[in-house]
Parts: sequence; structure tokens; C-alpha cells
Amino acid sequence: MPEVSSEEEIYYRATGSEVAVFETAAQLKLPVLLKGPTGCGKSRFVRYMAQKLGRPLITVACQEDLAAADLTGRFLLEGGQTVWRDGPLTRAIREGAICYLDEVVEARADVMTVIHPLTDDRRVLPLDRLGENLQAPDDFLVVVSYNPGYQSVTRELKESTRQRFVSLSFDYPEEAVEAEIVTSESGCNAATAAQLVRIGRASRNLKSHGLKEGASTRLLIYAAGLVVAGLPMRQACEATLVGSLTDDPEMTKSLRELLRSVLG
Repeated sequence: MPEVSSEEEIYYRATGSEVAVFETAAQLKLPVLLKGPTGCGKSRFVRYMAQKLGRPLITVACQEDLAAADLTGRFLLEGGQTVWRDGPLTRAIREGAICYLDEVVEARADVMTVIHPLTDDRRVLPLDRLGENLQAPDDFLVVVSYNPGYQSVTRELKESTRQRFVSLSFDYPEEAVEAEIVTSESGCNAATAAQLVRIGRASRNLKSHGLKEGASTRLLIYAAGLVVAGLPMRQACEATLVGSLTDDPEMTKSLRELLRSVLG
């Protein structure tokens, strides 16, 4: 199910010119592509920008079985009658919202086909089943994201598609900034945040030694939250920075050795 943004104030710590670029792209009605590793703040950034721009946000978590009809809508049988129900993309157009397709390359190929007319000067969504071409209003914006280091070759975004977007690259922030984010988001003290960030950054170096993904900023915030809630640091790290990263016994051993080197 798509997620619609709430009124809760979103915290986001800018690390470059991403806010200005997104604002300008939105003003020019240009679609935006966000690329970067898992848990580095892409989705939070979109929520922050939607709130900053005062626009509704409809988020779709893309999966391999997500088809174009799931986005556009379909006829359903309700109360003995056949009625049309808009999908999240169609609703976003009608409401002048930002439609955010998270990890878009995970969706079926026809999803990219259906958004193509919305990512050029036409800004139109053909609804063939209704015999309608839905024109996007000025406030409507397509935003997509993906992790270029995670997908297989068969899941990469095509060059012809990428060139339809203004692109913003995200990565994990510098050590001091990441510690600031962990502190702000979890309420932990500076010393706890500093230790967790050291562990997280060291775990990312293990990607060259067999670890699929190092600890994300999001995972560091989870660990800090457990500490704030009363768990000892080592237990909190075991449940997040070890258990959530791997099931491989050898890699688990390496991560535990990393914990011991930082925590003592």
C-alpha cells in the first residue's frame, strides 16, 4: 500500500546542495532521481522536501511484482457494480502531489514505461482503460530512487531512463555529521553516537571482505535508540550492527571482533 505523508515535522541534515537542486527541479517541473546506498537518507530527504514545499507526498515501495496497473488503477467489482479505483500514481496527479517510487528498479519493466510520458515535456498519464490522457498539474512531481551498488545487471536503470531525470547522489555523511544525525534522531549522548558511528563506518569497509551491506545511518539510529531505551551498548549493537547485517558465521565473528575493538 502507498504511504501518504503526515504533518509531523521532518528532521533532515543537508550535506551538500541537494535541497537547492531539488527545489529548483520542482519549480521547473523536472523529475528527480535519487541514488545511494541503503539507509543513507534518501526517503527522509523526499519527506523533508515535500514538507518544505508544502506538497502532499505519496510513497510507493517498489517490489518485483509491482505492475503498471498497480500504479495507475483498475476496475473493481464492488456491490455488484464495476467501478474504477485510482492507483497511487493517478491519485498523485489528481492531487498535485509528489509521487515517490522507492527502489524503482525492483518493479516490473512496465512501471518505467508508464511513467515515461510523465518525465518529459508531455507530463501526461495515458489511462487507456478510461480512454483518458490525464494531464499532470504544475505541483505534480515524479521522484524515484535506487541503490546502484545493490542491484544486479538485470535490475540496473537504463541510460535512456536515467537521462529523463535530474539526479542527486547520496552517500553516508562524514563522521561528525553522521554522529550529529544519530544524536538528533535517537536522543543518545555524543559519546554513544561517536562509538556507533565508528563501528558503522568500519563495517562498511568489510564490504570488500564479503559483507553485502555495511551498517546504514538508519541502523545506527536504531542501535542508539535501543541504548537510550536502556539496553547495554553491546546488546544493542549485537541486535543491530551484527544480527541485522549478516547470517554468515565467519562474518558474524568479524563483526563481533569489530565491536570488541571499539567497545573494549
